[in-house]
Amino acid sequence: MIALLSPAAAAAAAPTLSVSLGELAQPSGMSTVVKVALVMTVLAILPSVLILFTSFVRLIVVFHFLRQALSTQTVPPNQVLAGLALMLTFFIMSPVGQRVYDEAVVPYQAGQLGGEQALRQGLTPVKDWMLRNTRESDLLLFAGLAKISRPATRADVPLRVVMPAFLISELKTGFQIGFLLFLPFLVIDLVVSSVLLSMGMMMLPPVMISFPFKILLFVMVDGWHLLVGSLVRSFR
Repeated sequence: MIALLSPAAAAAAAPTLSVSLGELAQPSGMSTVVKVALVMTVLAILPSVLILFTSFVRLIVVFHFLRQALSTQTVPPNQVLAGLALMLTFFIMSPVGQRVYDEAVVPYQAGQLGGEQALRQGLTPVKDWMLRNTRESDLLLFAGLAKISRPATRADVPLRVVMPAFLISELKTGFQIGFLLFLPFLVIDLVVSSVLLSMGMMMLPPVMISFPFKILLFVMVDGWHLLVGSLVRSFR
């Protein structure tokens, strides 16, 4: 009985807890944490990439110019214009997405490419499409700002130069198309204003008279059909 109550016997009978410092030193969960962080980062920036570096920019700019030219204020609403631009973006970018899937995603899933190689292969079709729709002057502008030597070919331009050059090129193209859209409706406004002024009806807003004529002209020429078809064909 005394032996059982002694400290030595109690220590021998108690369960032992051993900690392996070697196991704690290996961050086994680090790879999972990094993967989750990367996925969350990609999901966070994906909407911005979809809006800024696809055909969405040109489409939404032209649609807003059209609404201003028609003087319809909020018709169609912003949600409808954004939805139409998004649907057309998927339609225009679908060949590029198919190339990315065939050249990067499928080989990566089959184990033929590593992660870095698959990323490089996936960015190549997107970069090629952006280069086809970017002005050379914009590429030279950002190449000079980045202080890099003039690339021998357009394919040698780094992606960090292509992305901002593509964006301002799309904005310029969208403004040019918007200006051309304004011209016929501006002529209607000028004609209506001149007629009202000659009749002495200076207190009557010309927009009230020109508005139905603008809508009539746009409907008679099947404006949405012509505009959407021209916009889709404007991308190379």
